[in-house]
Amino acid sequence: MRALRYTINITLDGCCDHRVGIADADLHQYAAGIIAESDALIYGRVVYQMMEEAWRPVAETGLQADWMEDWMVPFARTIHQARKYVVSDSLPQVDWNAQLVRGHELEATVWQLKQQPGRRLSTGGVRLPLALAELDLIDEYEFIVHPRVAGHGPTLLAGLSQLVDLKLEDRRELRSGAAILLYTPKR
Repeated sequence: MRALRYTINITLDGCCDHRVGIADADLHQYAAGIIAESDALIYGRVVYQMMEEAWRPVAETGLQADWMEDWMVPFARTIHQARKYVVSDSLPQVDWNAQLVRGHELEATVWQLKQQPGRRLSTGGVRLPLALAELDLIDEYEFIVHPRVAGHGPTLLAGLSQLVDLKLEDRRELRSGAAILLYTPKR
């Protein structure tokens, strides 16, 4: 059975705002590796649209946006090629190597994907992982904890209805001082 890994960048105070992490070459290389090692990405509408807007143009045209560093291009190419499942009740359709999954299909679709042979599945974001955690579908929680205090949200898994006890499986550190902590649920 394929594992579903939830990877999220957070600050020391639990903020999951993608704009407050330390987005350096080390982090982008690590994130590209996570995506490359996954058979598919499972995203909600917000993360899918954010990723598509930022990374698809550079991957398809080779032209970098003004804000983009050269070391970001490999990440753009990796996420561009990845198979994606997009959970949304508001999008009429998706492309960018993606398949649309409606909210009422979430549990059955993820179970079906997990039953298939292959490598792991990956997810990210804030709202979709909360739904996946509520359904006990997340097999690995990977927190990339940045040495920074944001002082605002959104916060990690806010609104979770039950405790999820975790066991630390691995830890690494990036040059920025960010700690990568991999946990599995105690089941």
